[in-house]
Amino acid sequence: MPDTVFGKILRGEIPCHRVYEDAHVLAFLDAFPIARGHTLVIPKEPAETLDRLSDDSAAALGRVLPRLCRAVVAATGATAYNVLQNNGPLAHQAVFHVHFHIIPKTHESAGLGIRWPAGRLDPADAAPLAQAIAAAAR
Repeated sequence: MPDTVFGKILRGEIPCHRVYEDAHVLAFLDAFPIARGHTLVIPKEPAETLDRLSDDSAAALGRVLPRLCRAVVAATGATAYNVLQNNGPLAHQAVFHVHFHIIPKTHESAGLGIRWPAGRLDPADAAPLAQAIAAAAR
């Protein structure tokens, strides 16, 4: 297990406030939350980024994320929430172990704020790009 804060939590070297655990997944309250109920969901498999995670661990995360989102909403009274997952330093990943943030939003200024600088899909690039991604996904 890599020597990240999440590796230390998984090894029991750092305590956490667990909210869910099974053979493949651990979820716990973020020690530095941006909203009350901010929860982290991690695979027990050590992988730095989502593309390096096994299909089995990814499936385990996918099975429990909806349940944990419902639980966070129920426990906090949030009317909305964000699920955030970053991969690599350029994408603002700070801990290099796959993790999902469930961040409840109880009002406009609570929780995660996002600036979304949307552009437009280049029609000349769309078909070749879609084909390249589809080919790589096989």
